[in-house]
Amino acid sequence: MEKTMRTFKDVLDLLKVYDVYIHVGKRIWDIELAAIEIDNMYRADLLDAKEYAQIKLVLAHEHRLEEENTEV
Repeated sequence: MEKTMRTFKDVLDLLKVYDVYIHVGKRIWDIELAAIEIDNMYRADLLDAKEYAQIKLVLAHEHRLEEENTEV
């Protein structure tokens, strides 16, 4: 990973490097699928522990924000 992951777009851009394109239909679903793909990349040793932790923090933050935005 060349730069620090700070946004969901950064994560999506990283996934695209590995030909993983995500667009399920709802942003929260996209975030959840990205988390699954990142887990798979980590298990395949494509990410080190520090990169993985940073990405998971970004995804958790984005997921939390999306949940807050969709609450009634």
